[in-house]
Formats: sequence, structure tokens, C-alpha cells
Amino acid sequence: MSQDGELEAWLQAGAGSGARARQVHETPIARVYVFEDRVLKLKKAVDFGFLDFTTVEKRAWATRRELAFNRRTAPDVYRAVHAVLRSGDAFRLVLATDDPGPVVDYVLEMRPFDTGQLLADHPDRVDGVLGERLGREIAGFQATAPLTPQGRGAAALDYVLRSNADQLRSLAQPFGGQQVETLIADTRAAFERLSPLLDQRRDRGFVRRCHGDLHLGNIVVEDGRPVLFDCIEFSDVLSEIDIGYDIAFLLMDLAHRGRGEAANRGLNGWLDEAGRSFGPERLDVLAALPLFQSVRAAVRAHVSGHGGEVERAQAYLRAAQDHLAVDAPLLAAVGGVSGSGKSTLARTLAPRLGRAPGAVVLRSDEVRKRLFGKAPTERLPKSAYAPEVSERVYSVMLDEATAALGAGASVVLDAVFLKPQERQAVEALAGRMQTPFHGFWMEAPGHVLRQRLRAREGDASDADEAVLDMQLHAGPDDIDWTKIEATLEANDQLAATGLT
Repeated sequence: MSQDGELEAWLQAGAGSGARARQVHETPIARVYVFEDRVLKLKKAVDFGFLDFTTVEKRAWATRRELAFNRRTAPDVYRAVHAVLRSGDAFRLVLATDDPGPVVDYVLEMRPFDTGQLLADHPDRVDGVLGERLGREIAGFQATAPLTPQGRGAAALDYVLRSNADQLRSLAQPFGGQQVETLIADTRAAFERLSPLLDQRRDRGFVRRCHGDLHLGNIVVEDGRPVLFDCIEFSDVLSEIDIGYDIAFLLMDLAHRGRGEAANRGLNGWLDEAGRSFGPERLDVLAALPLFQSVRAAVRAHVSGHGGEVERAQAYLRAAQDHLAVDAPLLAAVGGVSGSGKSTLARTLAPRLGRAPGAVVLRSDEVRKRLFGKAPTERLPKSAYAPEVSERVYSVMLDEATAALGAGASVVLDAVFLKPQERQAVEALAGRMQTPFHGFWMEAPGHVLRQRLRAREGDASDADEAVLDMQLHAGPDDIDWTKIEATLEANDQLAATGLT
């Protein structure tokens, strides 16, 4: 038996612990040995062009980076790098140092986790709440991710496009040649149009050392919290990317698996959370998001194709083409007093408007919290609701709506809109942007409004019954927006909008 075969047998037998591996998972680039109290991962001596693990030194470099990079999002999952030493016929593991002696190979130690909680196996568990939490978690991680010295922009995505084209063309089956060539040409055209924006975003600090592989198979839920793991460590070109290209994988994957609401909530949670670190210029990513999602779908298409998953590969190829379709944006606004169900309708409507994953939702409650540097569910003092502050909130909302519409995304504004000048400002914005406008006003009996406010938990709104009383006393003037009864079922509310 070769030394490599002996090492694999030794690891499977327990790596000196006396307890055999319960499971062995094999991927194209690694073998993973799962024990009761630990997991050992051994990289294979392979060269795929985009990665090269053919020497012990190269595997050591990649294994150390895997530990360091993944500790950013899963610090308690990734434990240590061990060097494998050999004396005679006996292997042993020692913590890797700069000079551990003659090394046979390197292994990464992780703690076990319940693979049954991987989101790829249970996409139905990703509801709107979890989708939003994922978006916010990713934005928080990206805000602290290091800027990359190379400052990659359009050139990095061009590398992926060329790789995708080669891989797709190599698959005579399951893809038709013309279908592939159409996608390659359309993707190239979109890329050429957006290249200046990608380089501009690089110069503004949006290119960072990201996760790089944020599909549902690399997210596990533990104690209700999503944990991101298995980021890309072997290629700087694939990990030093635009933060929008990073989250695009998740958004594409959710939408592709029929979780459109979760994808939309993920996008909006990400945009709101990113606004705490990146500012209003972050919204220009919306122009590139269709291309980013298309490229991610094309990656999954050729990976699935090479894995023999014909139907899945064909579905991803169609998705890649669909993401490049042009869809004119529209502007909608949902108003009403506190407790009338504005946010519920806005969130239900948004995934159905515009291009995937749907419309940008700008909620006044979240914008206000962001302006004060607070988390969405942190309460603000009464001074944060002074008239001049509210004017600022509406101004920021309209500015961000302008940016989103200008980037080609549909927008849903979610605010009270009690004053006529607030409603007029939204309608004027639609006129300036030459965008179709739809205004909706939520209505509900007083006792329903109060009951809803009493039942609220963990919501961005700080409104209580005293605030509601003031709103009802002020009373809106004549409303010419479409009135929708808040007590209707969700589908009936959607039907009443006339947009679905």
C-alpha cells in the first residue's frame, strides 16, 4: 500500500484514538473523517487549474488559510491544523508549527455538527425571518472583512466568466450548444456594460475577502442561528470579490429552490444592515445583481452537469439565462396608521415585483433605527420621533428609493404617510424617475389596530397605543391611494393591489 493509502487507512481507523470514523465524506478536493468528538479533513493531491494541492507545502498553505478564514464566521467549528508525522510504520498528529519536522501531510480539525441541519437539505425551513437573519449576518461579516490589496473588480469576474464558458462548452450533455452560446454571449454583453461599475465599486471598498461560496450547502443552523462555513481559501480570485457577488449566491440559491420570500427578505436585510457600514452608495450593487446571480447559477449548472445531475444542471442553466432578462422597475408605497399591516403587505408584495429576488423594501422604522446606529429591534427615545427627525427619515427613504430605481430595481416604501406632502413627494419621485407608481392605504378597525400593537414582539416599530391615538386624532386627509382592508387574507390583499 502506498503511503497515501496507509495515511487514509490510519485516519479512518481513528488517527491513533482507537475509535474508527463513523463516516467518511469524499469531495473532489478532500476526504472528511467524522468521529464522535472531532472531524479531520485531509486535502487531496489534485490540480484543477483553479486550485493546486499537488505538494505537501501547497496543502499546508491551503489548510492553514482554511482555518484562519473560516474562524471569521465559525470560530468554534474550526479548531486547529495538525501536521502528520511518521516514525517507522507509525503516524502521529502534532499541532502544526512553523517547523514541526518532516511532515507527511496536514489535516484540519473541526468539531462535529449536525449535518441534518444543513439548509441545502431543508430549504423549506428558510422562511422570511431566517432569510432576513441570513442577510444581516452576511452584511455584518462583510463589514469587517479585510479590504484586499489587489483591489479586484471587473477582472476578477471576467476570470469566472471565462471559466464558466469553458466548463459549459465542455459539457456536450446535458446542455445544447446553442443554449450555452446564447448564455455566454448575453453574459458577456451584460459584463461589458457593467465593467465600469464593478471597478468603481472596487475603488469604493466593496471588494473584500469574502466567504466566496455562500450557497445553502455551506450554511448550517445551530440553536436557531445560521453558521456560515467552508469558505473559499484556495483562490484569491474567487474569494476577493464584490460583497454583492458574495451574497448573490445565497439569493440565487434560495430563489431557485422556491424560497422567493426568503430571498427577498435576505436581500432587504442585507441592504439595511450594510447601510450601517457602507452608506447609500451600496445601492448601486442592484444594477449588477442580475449578472451576479446569473454567474452564480451558471457555476451551479456546470458543477451539477459534471456531477451527472442532468435535470438540476439544465434548471440552473435556464435560471442563469432568466436572471439576465430586463424588467422595468416600478415604485409602490404602502401607508396606514400603526398596526394596519403595512409591513406585512410590503413584504408579501416585494418578492412578486421586478426582477429576482424582487423589490427593495424601504421601511421607515428600519431607516430611523439605522440613522441612530441602532439594531432594528432596539427602542429609540421619544426625541428620535421629533418632526424634524421624521422629515429626515422620509428624505433618506426617498433618496435611497431614487438610487434603487436608478439601478433598475423595483421599490416598495413602507411608512405611515399620514401627511399629504409625504404622499405627494413619493408620487413626484415616480414622475421624475418615469416609473409606474402604485399607492396603497391600509385600513382596519380601531380594536384590531390596538390588538396588533399589544401583540408585537421583536419588531422594528416602536409605536404603541399612545402613538396610534395621536395618528388617529390627526387623521389623514382624503386618500386617493388604493384602500385595502387589513383584515383580509394575504392572498385577498395581494389581489386588491392589482399587481399580482
